[in-house]
Amino acid sequence: MSSGGAFGGNRGLRPIPPEKGIFPLDHLHECDAEKKEYLGCLKSSAHKSEQCRHLSKKYLQCRMAKNLMAKQDMAELGFSGVKELDSSEDKNKESIQH
Repeated sequence: MSSGGAFGGNRGLRPIPPEKGIFPLDHLHECDAEKKEYLGCLKSSAHKSEQCRHLSKKYLQCRMAKNLMAKQDMAELGFSGVKELDSSEDKNKESIQH
């Protein structure tokens, strides 16, 4: 007979969470504006994420600022060459696209 069961694995061992990928959900919707802005960009760019990287960076920075994920250098997350866009640049892009 197996000691772990069909689906549960070894019940006596404590699971070890992965180093990255698990972080608290934003139950208080503290970064909803950034999330919606990023998702809107993805939708308008036919899901070409490269065009929305500045918004992805902004969303992750919000999560770090609100302690919804561990603070980490943006270069370590792959954002070393991503510039911040100010609101006037965002508005110019939106007016060009519409």
